[in-house]
Amino acid sequence: MPAKRVVITGLGTTSPLGGDVASTWEAMIKGQSGVRHLTDDWAEEMPVKIAARVAVEPTEIIERVKARRLDRTSQFAVVAATEAWRDAGLEDADLDKDRLGVAIASGIGGVTTLLDNYDALRDKGPRRVSPLAVPMLMPNAPAANVSLLFGARAAANTPVSACASGNEGISLALDQIRWGRADIILAGGTEAAIHPLPMAAFANMMALSKNPGDPATVSRPWDTARDGFVLGEGAGVLVLESEEHAKARGARIYAEVLGAGITADAHDIAQPDPAGRGGSRAILRALAEAELDPKDIVHINAHATSTPQGDIAEGLMIHATLGSHADSVVVTSTKSMTGHLLGGAGALESIATVLALYHRLSPPTINLDNLDPQVELDIPREARELPGGQVAALNNSFGFGGANVAVAFGSV
Repeated sequence: MPAKRVVITGLGTTSPLGGDVASTWEAMIKGQSGVRHLTDDWAEEMPVKIAARVAVEPTEIIERVKARRLDRTSQFAVVAATEAWRDAGLEDADLDKDRLGVAIASGIGGVTTLLDNYDALRDKGPRRVSPLAVPMLMPNAPAANVSLLFGARAAANTPVSACASGNEGISLALDQIRWGRADIILAGGTEAAIHPLPMAAFANMMALSKNPGDPATVSRPWDTARDGFVLGEGAGVLVLESEEHAKARGARIYAEVLGAGITADAHDIAQPDPAGRGGSRAILRALAEAELDPKDIVHINAHATSTPQGDIAEGLMIHATLGSHADSVVVTSTKSMTGHLLGGAGALESIATVLALYHRLSPPTINLDNLDPQVELDIPREARELPGGQVAALNNSFGFGGANVAVAFGSV
């Protein structure tokens, strides 16, 4: 049976830049930052006092009674999935729900529910632990709640691969549709880890930036002054659909999902392979699966988190896989504006990649004042027009544990 072609028909997000796709994309193109000082009482004692919280609280969108039964990760996923569902024109569609699936990832899961209930147990005893704690904190809760919301019965999957999770959700959805297991899948990732324990842990392992300057300038991928990432939160959900099914119902198509590559470094639990070999293999696999030549790639939304070692490794990967054409590709890191959404990063950045192809416009990388001399890439500081015609773009995601995922998208 030949593999089905898979397209994207809906997009949804809640991010540090906006409460929906339109506001997020507008802020990206303008080069605005979503990083702010934390106003929580606990932040005063933290070594890092900044983060990129969502621009719109989910309780402004979800009914409060329902919101209280959802961990923040699930709240974000429900908000993003609802927008993607509407954007795809599925509200009144006559669907076979046995052919509708979900693949929404998370790198950490319901950590705030877990820690809040531990505090209740320690301070007030076992009777004060919520009976909903487990259904709220389990990593598959966001996927499960989206499945319940829309009656998706094909599958409700939750890839967990640290910061590569969101992209892995998209890759899994691609495979499921290609091989006929579903017609439509809501895919992406979500994360809500702006809490003192994860922040202290990231800070103590020297992963977070401790730059005391203007928060909006701290996330600076590829800049010589970069010293770590800024923690973000939010979710991104894309509606992936077989091309045949999408055309039959007259759906708008943003882009095609051409292929994906997944590999592991087997190098270190936290640090990437400094030579970028695992990431390079992921990119090459994505290109091979998509039947793309390196010259077909016009744009890359890079993983580039603003860490000293990771940014260099990714630059090496891009040159190793695209060869001399690497100098002609417009590369950006939207994490310079959104911070790092961990398990939600790949999904939000896939949305940005799809919109870059759809609008033929690449978002900029902000805060890049002095390009690291070890990085030889075309990284625009302002929004840049992309070529017309049939072209393709890559979204890279790499995570702790050596997880690497690259997804290739094509224009339509």
